[in-house]
Amino acid sequence: MPLQAVVVTTVPLRVCDYMTVKLHTVPPDTEITQVVQLLIDLDISGVLVTEESDVLLGILTERDCIAVATQASYYDDRGGPVSKFMSTPVETCAPNDNLIDVAVRMADSPYRRFPVVDERRLVGLLSRRDVMRALAHGSWFGTSK
Repeated sequence: MPLQAVVVTTVPLRVCDYMTVKLHTVPPDTEITQVVQLLIDLDISGVLVTEESDVLLGILTERDCIAVATQASYYDDRGGPVSKFMSTPVETCAPNDNLIDVAVRMADSPYRRFPVVDERRLVGLLSRRDVMRALAHGSWFGTSK
């Protein structure tokens, strides 16, 4: 009996299949002290700063807030709009990007999360944990949970 070739095809993992779509956003004129309280109340580490049409302007993280607090105490300068303190430009990815390619970028980056942008519009967020979850579903870690 002749041997038959077996063709194995794999579907690449895509960012849109693992990104978070429940996002916490604030407009750029939101007072920094309100955002600090929001981060504490929601037990999250950052918020995305967007215009009304979901256009991503920047990101404000715990690190940014701590820097603001330490500078404020030194210069006796309290508060201001998040647009003054947010990190920008933001490293982003697209919904149809290959997840492994984005994971490589993330591994080489100091950032813990990449906003997912489609035609300038914010549509999701991909975190390191989302990437780990995706890789755990594959053969990388030998688990299917």
